[in-house]
Amino acid sequence: MDVKIEKKKGVRGVKPRYWIYTGVGLLITAAIIWVATGDMGSTYKVDKTGLNIAPVTKGKFDDYVRVDGRVLPIRTVQISPEEGGIVREIAIEEGAQVKKGDVIVRLSNSNLDLQILNAEADLAEKQNILRNTRISMEQDRLNNRNEQAQIDLEVTRKQRAHEQQKHLYDERLTPKEDYIRSKEDYELALRRQKLINQRLDKDSIFRLAQVDQMEENLANMQRNVVLIRQRKDRLDIVSAIDGELGLLDVELGQNITAGQKIGQINDLSDYKVEAKIDEHYIDRVHPGLDATFEREGQSFNMRVRKVFPEVRESKFRVEFLFTDTHPDKIRTGQTYYLNLQLGQSSEGVLIPRGSFYSTTGGKWIFVVDKNGRRAYRRNIRLGRQNPQYYEVLEGLEPGESVIVNGYEAYGDSKVLEINN
Repeated sequence: MDVKIEKKKGVRGVKPRYWIYTGVGLLITAAIIWVATGDMGSTYKVDKTGLNIAPVTKGKFDDYVRVDGRVLPIRTVQISPEEGGIVREIAIEEGAQVKKGDVIVRLSNSNLDLQILNAEADLAEKQNILRNTRISMEQDRLNNRNEQAQIDLEVTRKQRAHEQQKHLYDERLTPKEDYIRSKEDYELALRRQKLINQRLDKDSIFRLAQVDQMEENLANMQRNVVLIRQRKDRLDIVSAIDGELGLLDVELGQNITAGQKIGQINDLSDYKVEAKIDEHYIDRVHPGLDATFEREGQSFNMRVRKVFPEVRESKFRVEFLFTDTHPDKIRTGQTYYLNLQLGQSSEGVLIPRGSFYSTTGGKWIFVVDKNGRRAYRRNIRLGRQNPQYYEVLEGLEPGESVIVNGYEAYGDSKVLEINN
């Protein structure tokens, strides 16, 4: 007996497990294509002749930084007149050697001359007033002594009359009224004597105080005249130290104000070096650090004297002093290239410095494979740096090779394909 077999339509006849196999296969294929196309998109072809390939090594890392220092005098004294005036004479020219007290510039000031005349006239007037006051006080003193003598005489007479009247009254030879009147006259004379003595005492104290005040004012005026005369002496601008007149910016007839900077004197008894260092090192630089530099085949030692805290244009200033000798032909303004020691030397993994750092910030680098045909981007961590090397903390091993030139042209590429 024949059995009719129905024809299956479409894909309904496919078993379910084939659907699963097919889907997994499609996903794997898509992933392979995506990875392949992704690598193609992140690969950049470069010519080997344009690369700077350096080895990763292990060795001693010297913790120092190279800085450019400018030679300066150990001390600079600004020239500023205490008194203003017109430049009458330039006694010493710029660049000359000066001694302390030497006159550099002479000024003239007619207003100051007038002030001196007025002060002297006021002083003379005050002296005359004081002299007249003393003469008047002497006359008053004589008048007071005369008045006191008269009241003393009056008291003596009133006392004698009272005593006589009392004696007569006791013997009943005079009326009581005369006795009482003599007593009242005597007591009145005593009171007048007391009042006059008090007035004379107070008047004497007042006049003495007046004289003291006038003498004090006179002394102040005398000191004022002396100070004004000293101001005239300051019209001669003198050197405050021994040294070299490094700058003098004045002309004959020029009007100079008090405190105006017109020049400077350089103390050449010793020298210092001032350098500007990248702010990257500001936390590691402090007074007491040692530095060295080479000059004409000889090594010289210096030490950090002062670190200025202000940062300008991403740099901060540091001042160095010589610890022993300095070059024989040292001149102000010369440039010395100092090696500033920041710490102790130590063993570590090193790579040469390169311009790649400006692009990556030291966070990643291209590492060349063993056959030298490709370079792959790898994350790293760098530590200290000196003018020659970066210290590698993580990500690289000695014997590997890295590309240290700039990466600006590579964009976001993850792989570099190196053409020989």
